[in-house]
Amino acid sequence: MLMTIAIILLVLWVLGLVSSYTMGGLIHILLVVAIVVFLVQLIQGRRG
Repeated sequence: MLMTIAIILLVLWVLGLVSSYTMGGLIHILLVVAIVVFLVQLIQGRRG
């Protein structure tokens, strides 16, 4: 579930970079959220 959300956020971030339309820092916030979710998923995977 978390990995799916992270992938969706990364795709949205890439689309924001490719397109000429950006909403300021929102795209970069999406990237940070995706990285955090990925790291949490990685840490939980190692525990289990």
